[in-house]
Amino acid sequence: METTINPSLRGVYTLLKYTFAIVPIVAGLDKFTNILTRWDHYLNPALTGMLPFSGHTFMYLVGIIEIIAGILVLIKPVTGTLIVSAWLVLIALSLITGGNYLDVAVRDLVMAISAFSASRLARLIE
Repeated sequence: METTINPSLRGVYTLLKYTFAIVPIVAGLDKFTNILTRWDHYLNPALTGMLPFSGHTFMYLVGIIEIIAGILVLIKPVTGTLIVSAWLVLIALSLITGGNYLDVAVRDLVMAISAFSASRLARLIE
């Protein structure tokens, strides 16, 4: 039995899918250029102290993961958006435990909810 999907719902899903593909890819690429911001400023100092390498190197690894996650959203939207959602929750928790950038933590939690919602829509539409 084929389910009919409301075209408006499909449009919302498409917008979310491309948002959660493009934004992680752009943010990931920016970890190498710091054009948008100095990403290492957002690192939890406790986390930085536990790293076996510099925070700058850690941001390169984060960038690679974000690029892969964005590409995964395009290829496997259900899984990719769940990964992006979990990633955003982890970032928010790191910011909250660090006690800095709480406004960014709240924004990331809202984006995580949106990415999770995109995953639910992908199950219906893909």
